[in-house]
Amino acid sequence: MSRINSKRSNCKDVFNAFLVCMASFAGLFEFPVIAPTYQIPNRLIPFSKAVSSKDYNCWIHFYEDDYLFERLWRNPQRYLELLRKFNGIILPDFSLYRDMPLVMQLWNIYRSRAIGAWLQTNGIMVIPNIRYGDRRTYKCCSDGISKGCVIAIGTHGTIKNRIDRKIFIDGLDVVINHLNPKAIIVYGAAPDYIFKKYRDSGIEIYSFISDYGASIKKKEVS
Repeated sequence: MSRINSKRSNCKDVFNAFLVCMASFAGLFEFPVIAPTYQIPNRLIPFSKAVSSKDYNCWIHFYEDDYLFERLWRNPQRYLELLRKFNGIILPDFSLYRDMPLVMQLWNIYRSRAIGAWLQTNGIMVIPNIRYGDRRTYKCCSDGISKGCVIAIGTHGTIKNRIDRKIFIDGLDVVINHLNPKAIIVYGAAPDYIFKKYRDSGIEIYSFISDYGASIKKKEVS
């Protein structure tokens, strides 16, 4: 049952409570639970391009600027039939900046999971996106995600400088130790100095080059 009563008279559902009306919740912050997925995407397309694409034989991802997919949160029903046409969805990657107040970081984790729970109730295959901000979110960002399933994570823009790289690596260790996933979908580079130990432990790593990386590679070839 939804924890937000959106059925009171004259009460507009500004919190999108309908997204979690069928959800279960887990952890201290009661993030919506996402049922496990074991599928591996064949190809990825960003949401901003998917809205006008006619090639549905791929998975949608949200590893792009928030403003390009914030409309999905504002009006989820508008995009439901579109999302159903694709093979599956990697859940939205709402930004978690370390200088955000903790409550904002938690809110963005919640929003991704709420959309995921709703999509699953509507028969859409989803892969949970794991995003953490500062160290306080390392453990809770895995709440509601099943152990031993497929998860996704983005490295684009998160491992360039020393501080960001340290935060990313430390957080990933916590996530992997907690979830022990079957496979990790990596959007962006998956360098050995980060991922080799996970490969060696038997976790499958699937790296999908980012749109930015693909454009750089194309320029180098040309």
